Amino acid sequence: MTTANPEDVGPSGWRSLRDRAAGLLAPYVSGWGSVRGALDKPLASYYLLLGASALLLTIGVIMVLSASSVRSYVIYDDSYAVVKKQLLWVVVGVPCAWVASRLPIKHIRRLAYPGFLFALVLLGLVARFGVYVNGNKNWLAVGPFTVQPAEIAKLAIVLWAANIYAHKERRLRELHHLLVPVVPGLFAVIGLVLVGRDLGTAMVLAAILLGMLWVVGAPMRLFGLSLSVLGVAAVALAATDPERLNRITHFSDPFKDYTDAGWQPAHGLYALSSGGWFGQGIGASTQKWGDLPEAHTDFIFAVLGEELGLVGTLLVVGLFFTIAYAAIRVALSTQDPFVRYATFGIIVWLLGQMMINVGMVLAVLPVIGIPLPIVSYGGSALLPSLVALGLIIGFARREPEAAAALAARRRNRSAGLSASAHR
Repeated sequence: MTTANPEDVGPSGWRSLRDRAAGLLAPYVSGWGSVRGALDKPLASYYLLLGASALLLTIGVIMVLSASSVRSYVIYDDSYAVVKKQLLWVVVGVPCAWVASRLPIKHIRRLAYPGFLFALVLLGLVARFGVYVNGNKNWLAVGPFTVQPAEIAKLAIVLWAANIYAHKERRLRELHHLLVPVVPGLFAVIGLVLVGRDLGTAMVLAAILLGMLWVVGAPMRLFGLSLSVLGVAAVALAATDPERLNRITHFSDPFKDYTDAGWQPAHGLYALSSGGWFGQGIGASTQKWGDLPEAHTDFIFAVLGEELGLVGTLLVVGLFFTIAYAAIRVALSTQDPFVRYATFGIIVWLLGQMMINVGMVLAVLPVIGIPLPIVSYGGSALLPSLVALGLIIGFARREPEAAAALAARRRNRSAGLSASAHR
């Protein structure tokens, strides 16, 4: 077989090759053009947020049912006991998210300070009267329920900081206005969380703080200083806790201490590796039968990988990034500084927590007890996350072009109903 010399190919030959290549690429070019056309529509961000959030919540409920079924049967003699509680929180959380999406921005901003103070009070009560769970004093007993106020604090500090920075929009070039009172307030929240020895949640709160500072344009030298202080503090806190230090020193190779500190991450890797491309099927996980601790909470991503495979895990990660992409579009297009800062803060929280959780399961980060947002079991985490997503969806609905498109759709629907009524 001989290869044609370019110099021997005449103009007609080049045209033939060009036309053939264009024919092969035409479906892909057309497909990309269709995607771009869909993304350019006024309601694209709104539907991306709504669809990705709904699908992520659905996957979460299914995975909680599967991952908790064995434990529920052993403890409660009912395979559906845990998922029933999760469904109860979904029934409460979805209407709350709907209300948050319809709430006027001025009312959201009015709730920022009371919400922050409420979170501080709850964290103070935890420090004094908190309940220990898995070695961390981060739960508060309220009648028959236990709640984790630190999860409420994540949403509260985002809205509080966004409200303050929106008020100071024209003064943020001054370092004093950039730092006060947001940084001291967030340090107070982080300090109260650390009183309960919850290093994982403290790291998420620190990430939110750094993300908010980056969004408002803090100088890079401030980030260097902040990262140094936070790094030293994290190492010091880990070094003073033997169990936490053991986890950190063994996370990169969990099989080195397989029967002790490496047990959970090692079995998480077993679950992921046995899932293959498409998984063993819903309900077919073997690790959830007692080998994998916290299978329905912190390590639900491992069960998801075992049952849905690499495709399932990439779908979940892709949904988080879809939410982030759509939210960033909203934040970049808005003229309201509060919407911009609040949206970025929520995305730093949810996306950062997802990356930490996935990193734990993949054994590239130490196990620090961070659930997977929206997917893991737990009403204290699910409810604030749904409200946060509801707020972003509401921000997307209020974009001028999106609001106009929705108003036109309502008018057309009303006109159609009126026409059918007169027939």
